[in-house]
Amino acid sequence: MSDLLLVRHGETAWSADGRHTGRTDVPLTARGVEEAISLAPYFRDRHPALVLTSPLRRAVATAQLAGLTGGITDSDLYEWDYGGYEGVTTAEIQRTVPDWSLWTHGVPPGDAEHPGESAAQVGARADRVLARVAPVLRADGGGVVVVAHGHFLRVLTARYLRLDPEEGRLFLLRTGTVSMLSTEHGLPVIAGWNTRP
Repeated sequence: MSDLLLVRHGETAWSADGRHTGRTDVPLTARGVEEAISLAPYFRDRHPALVLTSPLRRAVATAQLAGLTGGITDSDLYEWDYGGYEGVTTAEIQRTVPDWSLWTHGVPPGDAEHPGESAAQVGARADRVLARVAPVLRADGGGVVVVAHGHFLRVLTARYLRLDPEEGRLFLLRTGTVSMLSTEHGLPVIAGWNTRP
């Protein structure tokens, strides 16, 4: 079975500030561009059978700058829809909800463009992605690369490991990094995490 490589997009102004960046289509910062370019050596000699990216430009640009060609955008790879907390930091939220955590409290509904999602809804999207890539991984022909967002990739990792979506809280994921999901003796494992070439 081939490996599933997860790439979190490079830094944006909002990720640098700790603002929840779901569907808002913010670009990479200069540092984010450098992070994405720094991934190119990692992929230079790899020939993935499939590259999937979130439709948001921070993910698409990261894939391109990392040298990942032929990427297919997939709307299931959007970041968690933060609803009424879109663009707000955890510290700001905790001024009114002191023990708030995305993983345990979720998000309130926002406007029409940001209705919000539960962990279960994000988990359902991750499950659809995993179902789509499973035949490619089983074919053992070069692996799959998914370029997306921090919280979504954390949920996808939890689901790959057969954990509940909320267990994504266990997997801190930095911008501009590659992580590897694999198998050992037929069981799903993390083979690498937050790697920077």
